Amino acid sequence: MAADIYKLPFVDGLFDTATMIRTLHHMTEPQAALHQVRRTMQTGATFILEYANKQNIKAILRYFLSRQSWSPFSLQSVEFEKLNFDYHPKMVRNWLSESGFTLERQLAVSYFRLGAFKKYLPLNLLVRMDAILQPTGNWCQLSPSVFTRSYAVGDTQKASEGMFFKCPVCEADFLKPHQASLICQKCSRAWPIREGIFDFRVNVG
Repeated sequence: MAADIYKLPFVDGLFDTATMIRTLHHMTEPQAALHQVRRTMQTGATFILEYANKQNIKAILRYFLSRQSWSPFSLQSVEFEKLNFDYHPKMVRNWLSESGFTLERQLAVSYFRLGAFKKYLPLNLLVRMDAILQPTGNWCQLSPSVFTRSYAVGDTQKASEGMFFKCPVCEADFLKPHQASLICQKCSRAWPIREGIFDFRVNVG
């Protein structure tokens, strides 16, 4: 399926589990994306999120050695390449809370992502070393990548049986199949199905 993360085509309270891995760092509005994910989840649902951490050891060293201009300690996101963002852990925790999630666990991963480590140390050793350090993410986040496990809180009504898609434009929750499209019964917009893939990015109506 292809869709806009800021206008997900799913009804409210649909999923009991969701993951977002290696994607948040490409989003210009991460909090809006997390709000959309929460909207589609049932109360108590599990959400696994991975994000790129700006407050990692390499960035801290580069900052103190004057090899980068941005501070790894500031709360603002940094766009180090076009549409590639690093986020401060505190901001991500705030976004999760404001979106309706309760953070349960954090894992700090990829401490040994540097090319020199990969070149001179065996892979199985790097994996074991990283596994030992991962639980430190519950106390401090100094790795380039952080995994979080959260639970959806609040009072979200579970989606009715048989309900799945909704129109991402008018938000009507009844789309009717017609030939190679789904037709919104409220605004009459048509969303194509191309080679079995639902495409909610393009209006073909």
